[in-house]
Order: sequence, then structure tokens, then C-alpha cells
Amino acid sequence: MATRSKMPKTDYYEALGVARDATPEEIKKAYRRLALKWHPDKNGGDATAEEKFKEVAEAFEVLSDPKKRGVYDRYGHEGLREGGYGGPTFSSVDEIFSHFSGILGGSLFGDLFESAESGSRGDHRAGSDLRVEVAVTLEEVASGAERKIELRRQVACEECGGKGGREGARAVTCPTCHGYGHIDSVSGFFSIRRPCPRCRGEGETIGDPCRACRGEGRRPAKREVTLHIPPGIRRGNQLRVRGEGDAGLREGPAGDLYCVIREIPHPMFQRDGDDLLCEVPISFSDAALGTRVEVPGVKGKVRLTVPSGTQSGELLRLRGQGLPSLDGVKGSLIVRVVVETPRKLDAAARRLFEELRGAEAQGSHPARTGFFEKLKEYFQGKSEDSEETAGGT
Repeated sequence: MATRSKMPKTDYYEALGVARDATPEEIKKAYRRLALKWHPDKNGGDATAEEKFKEVAEAFEVLSDPKKRGVYDRYGHEGLREGGYGGPTFSSVDEIFSHFSGILGGSLFGDLFESAESGSRGDHRAGSDLRVEVAVTLEEVASGAERKIELRRQVACEECGGKGGREGARAVTCPTCHGYGHIDSVSGFFSIRRPCPRCRGEGETIGDPCRACRGEGRRPAKREVTLHIPPGIRRGNQLRVRGEGDAGLREGPAGDLYCVIREIPHPMFQRDGDDLLCEVPISFSDAALGTRVEVPGVKGKVRLTVPSGTQSGELLRLRGQGLPSLDGVKGSLIVRVVVETPRKLDAAARRLFEELRGAEAQGSHPARTGFFEKLKEYFQGKSEDSEETAGGT
């Protein structure tokens, strides 16, 4: 890429081999021809072919956009850079696929690269990717799991083996659209383009189509897919299962299955990254004296030491008792202690608490003592302010 940046850019019209007054259709047609010519898969991965392929893609990206083309016609490459229309510098063929599938809806590139592999525009079109949502429990996040998913998708036709036609059948130009893959209809001032209903935009049909799949080489069916869920997966993560999307058209490669993870809320825990948070109530006596209690863990009970003098709302951490990250490091279990005050006291319990209140030493409740000292100072200040105000009037 560094070498390329030092070389002067080729004129975009020269790159596509079109005149400067070429129509959008002429530009698209020229690009289609050159993209097929320089497609890396068709040239054995030749580096020169790949550079040419990127060059014509960049030229088409600019000349197919009226605004960018206008700037380029007036000011050339420098005008595009200064105007923020530098256009992408494609570093890979996959980038070109991604970019043009967005601005052209995928139809042009679908036609181009299916043709590059098959020699005809309709054969071997790849199947669509599928996306499903998979709900997982916290226990499955902790340990990992295998999940079987049933989904309805396009599968290779068993009748014709995915070929779309009987033995020896060949693809022929669609008689309805004459190979264009679309039909134009005029209504007043408007021209409407829609996919050909006979070949479904392929431009070709099978001469002797399979009766079961009607020439597509695939049929809808229910299939079961096994999904491997790794420990530590998070909400929103995607798992990609290659080749488990829709089957391609007439022996084309299948798409992929994307599984988006959704976590099922847990009754005991809240998740914070790899840490787990839960609340554990303890008695007033246990908080004052300290104790050992059993608390829930994601894989069973865990022993927790509560130090004497623990305050309500205090957080106690158990390291290594949380969830694993995707690289295997475990988080913590964080316990929020909630000191529960008894709501009902019998006579004996009331006498004990009365004795306890009388026996409480000064300074045994530093937070409460500090609060009342601040409160006293606050009210003293208010009293002085009110006296000064009264004297002033």
C-alpha cells in the first residue's frame, strides 16, 4: 500500500475505459466487464489482477455517485481529497464486497462474483446467512454448553442433488427477461424495474427443471443444528456456524448461521462483566459479632466469613467465584450484606435489647455519633443566623 500511495492515481475514466460523458449505465456495464476480468478468483490469486480489481472498484465507487463524479470532473483526485470525497482505498476483496453490497443492495456484486466462479450469471449463487437469537442461562455461561437449535431453512434438494434439473439438464437464457434478470415497466413518467418472476432475477432457467424444487436446487425444510456455547460468553455476542445458513442456488455454497446471545435473568445474581452480585440478609447479632454463612454460588453453595462490625450494605468479595472470561480468567462473587432488623420482639427479646441499648458504650457507633455531632453543629449555626437576622431588623 505504501508503494501505491507514491504513484500517481490512474484517471478513473481511463481505468474503466469509458468516455468522460459516459452514462451511468455505460459506467456500470464497463465496471461489470472489468470486475469479471480482474476478479482474483478468476486469475489464480495474481497480485496484479487484485490491484486492478481494486482500482476499477475505486473508479466505479466515485463515478457511480453523481456528487463525487461532479467534484472529480471539476477538480480531479485532489478535489476529492479536499472535499472529503477521497473514496475508499480498498485493502481487500472482502472490503469491496462489503462496501458495494451496502450502496448497490448486493445485486450487482451477487451477479458479478457468482459469474466469476460459474461462468454463468445464475449458477452457484451462495445461500443467505441466517440470524437467530439464543437464550442462555447463567449456569450455561459459567460452564459452557451444547445447545440443539431447530430452524427452518433452505436445504439442498434431495430429488436432484441440489443441481436444479434432471441429469444432463443445462441452464438456458430466461425467455421472459432475455437474460437480464429484471423487467422494466413504464407507468406515465416513471419506469419501474423489478426482478423477473420467471427466473427470479437470475437471467437463466434450467431447461429441464427438477419437479421437486422447480429448478432452484433447494427446498425449505426443518433442520437441527448443534451450537457449542463457550464459557464466559456475554449478551450480544454472536456465534457463527459456517455453512448452516440457507443452501445456495443450484449447488452454490451455503450461507452461515449467526446466533446472537441473550441472557436469561437469574433469580439470585446480577451480572457485572465477569463478576456476580447478590444480596445476603443477616441478623443484627451476626453483623455485630461476626459469623460464617453459606451463600449461593453459580456452581453451588459457598462459605462466606462476615467480620464483626459489618455494616448493612457493605460489600464482601469472594475472588474466583464469579464467571470465567473468554480467556479463562474468573471474576468475583460480590456479596452485599443486608442487616435485617427484627420486626417483632417477644418479652424476653425486648428485655435483652433494652439491656443492650443501656450497655452500648460511647463511640461504639462511630457513624451515628458523627452524624449527631454534625447535626448539633448544623442547628447551632442556624440558631446564630436567626438571632443575627432578628437583631438586624
